[in-house]
Amino acid sequence: MYAIVDIAGKQFKVEKDKFVYAPLLDQEEGSTVDFDNVLLVDDEGKVKVGTPTLKGAKVSGKVLEHVKGDKVIVFKKKRRKGYKVKNGHRQQFSKVLIEDIKN
Repeated sequence: MYAIVDIAGKQFKVEKDKFVYAPLLDQEEGSTVDFDNVLLVDDEGKVKVGTPTLKGAKVSGKVLEHVKGDKVIVFKKKRRKGYKVKNGHRQQFSKVLIEDIKN
């Protein structure tokens, strides 16, 4: 059984007892979180598609920790002008364990 869930404007395919690295959530580590924007549920071949979301469907999970992603280097240069800027960025994520999918 899996579901397609909208978390903070991004769509994720989630399964029970699997991890998802979602954009940073306001929840504390160890707290439970419910996602109501379920777009699709597949229950062993029986597919339910929402228009745009399924009514009554809910995915619950537990926030395990807040982590940072890999560093991305942003380098800007204008030739012959002596302009060079080098910046780095690390996106923050929340590691969420999916505990239950209700449809």
